[in-house]
Amino acid sequence: MNTNDILYKIQKALNLSSKEILKAYELANYPMDAEHLDGLLKRRSDKDFLLCSYEELGVFLDGLVLLKRGPSPKKQNDDEIIELTNNLILKKLRITMELKEPETEIIFGLADVTLSKQELKSLFRKEGHKNFKACSDELLMAFLEGLDEFYYTGEEI
Repeated sequence: MNTNDILYKIQKALNLSSKEILKAYELANYPMDAEHLDGLLKRRSDKDFLLCSYEELGVFLDGLVLLKRGPSPKKQNDDEIIELTNNLILKKLRITMELKEPETEIIFGLADVTLSKQELKSLFRKEGHKNFKACSDELLMAFLEGLDEFYYTGEEI
């Protein structure tokens, strides 16, 4: 999984400005400056490219949830370290954008991916559940491409 590509594709799909991304990091209590963020959003071949760590991507997703939805009324244990997986990225994006099953199906469909209702539900199950299905890198990238189409406004940031 290429964390820089994921960060870039989320920014592009949701039409997020650098200011909004920095705000998401701020809400997640993570120190991020504009120069470092610019490096994370550059292409690998560009000068000043910086590799995005799993921590930076995970914190951004947490901050994005806070930015779009506000704090959760449920108390979470912030000390617990959770491995960032493709399934967790999907889940956080679904929560952030308040996507229901039909919208999620449409988003995958926009990327020419057809999943049955059961296959779709299995992506959001807890790992270890008998019907859990691991999300491949290709499936995550397809979702991000579909998300870009779903939220496309014709405007560039």
